[in-house]
Amino acid sequence: MQSARFGLLLFTALWLLVIVPASVVAAPYAAMVMDARTGEVLHSRNADTRLHPASLTKMMTLYVVFQAIERGEITLDTRVKVSSKAAAEPPSKLGLKAGSRIKLRYLIRASAVKSANDAATAMAEAISGSEAAFARRMNRTAKALGMTRTTFKNAHGLTETGHMSTARDMTIMGRHMIYDYPQYYNLFSRRSTDAGIRDVANTNRRLLAAYKGADGIKTGYTRAAGFNLVSSAERGNERIIATVFGGKSSASRNAKVAELLDLGFRRAPSRAPVRKPAKPNIGPGSPVVVAGNGQAPKGAGKIIRLSGAVKTSYRPRMRPGTATPVLVAQAPVTSTVLPDDIRTALEEAQTAPAPVPAPTIVATRRPEARPTDVVLASLEPEVVTRLSTSGGRHWGVNIGRYGSRYKAEKVLLQTALTEMSSLDGSLRKVVQRPTGFDANFMGMTRETADLACRRLQARNVTCFMIGP
Repeated sequence: MQSARFGLLLFTALWLLVIVPASVVAAPYAAMVMDARTGEVLHSRNADTRLHPASLTKMMTLYVVFQAIERGEITLDTRVKVSSKAAAEPPSKLGLKAGSRIKLRYLIRASAVKSANDAATAMAEAISGSEAAFARRMNRTAKALGMTRTTFKNAHGLTETGHMSTARDMTIMGRHMIYDYPQYYNLFSRRSTDAGIRDVANTNRRLLAAYKGADGIKTGYTRAAGFNLVSSAERGNERIIATVFGGKSSASRNAKVAELLDLGFRRAPSRAPVRKPAKPNIGPGSPVVVAGNGQAPKGAGKIIRLSGAVKTSYRPRMRPGTATPVLVAQAPVTSTVLPDDIRTALEEAQTAPAPVPAPTIVATRRPEARPTDVVLASLEPEVVTRLSTSGGRHWGVNIGRYGSRYKAEKVLLQTALTEMSSLDGSLRKVVQRPTGFDANFMGMTRETADLACRRLQARNVTCFMIGP
């Protein structure tokens, strides 16, 4: 009897202290999928439920910063003084020191790529004087964008009472980011970047590496929010935005987002008119900073003119005899430079204090058009979803045969997301056989194939090596 009572007492304590609290704090799930071209909603679940956005907040923070640059309130080279409040923000952070100064361009990169809380707060204080004032501006902008169920209390997204948003509102935010400020959008696809005091890695690099066409946008995590992500991917003429709130882990969240993006590409028409969302108007009474004799936006209130403010971002001069600008690099570059991405190239060039005779400009944008040698899943029996640039790698691994091409592609993607370390750089291929579709990872050395197979088998994944 004493043992039974002790066991019952122990079970009750575990229930009250562990199981019940865990079920209470579990983050609710919400999702939305949108055709970015038209704004048509392709899928939604709990999309209007107000939840904690976590660092998805920084999309609005950056949007307001880009707006301030556009209006001449601040420039990319403005040296922002870091306050003690900004320096004391908890991780994720860049590691700014109170009293130090750093260019705004580096704070933007740290916020977009590293999701640095200290950088977000420093930008908010530099533009509005205080984070509270900046949050009010964020809310005015959110209302103008049609984000009707969003309230911001800070610039970084750490949990705070009343700081809430929805999957629908954050999808709208992502769409405006793509179309309203395309000159800055490439920031969200950078796997890593120079943030002034150190290089930082992208919090979304796993999905960017594993999902074909993915180029952003923003991750977020707090205990109250769970694992959140607003992602966008472009394939040919189609662009899909998928948002998830309340993921259980980064891996499961990425897998879910990949499924939603796949769903979006299946449901979206191959051809559709691009209806860009309207940029928000600046409401009456809002002070506007205008460079020199520049024209203030229509309907603007108080106008502040700055003689030294940036009027516009000029395109670099063309080389004689060329139809499009040419970027000269001192070393071979692996990225393709888009002719219309001049503003991004100029931003990179301006990181140096003065022009140098032979500048090295490295473009980080991916090509706009899909290479002609990439085979589409719907057209050919063999699917190439990631290109391997390594020569002499003729080994691979097979992780099963499936009844449909879609199932094989799905398993390949999920496996790549969960086992990035050993499958990085491999080529995902679906090969049709008389009895089904083989899911293969190719383009590996014998050693890496053997290692990958052993690691997958340790995860209870059926796997065998494929020789040359």
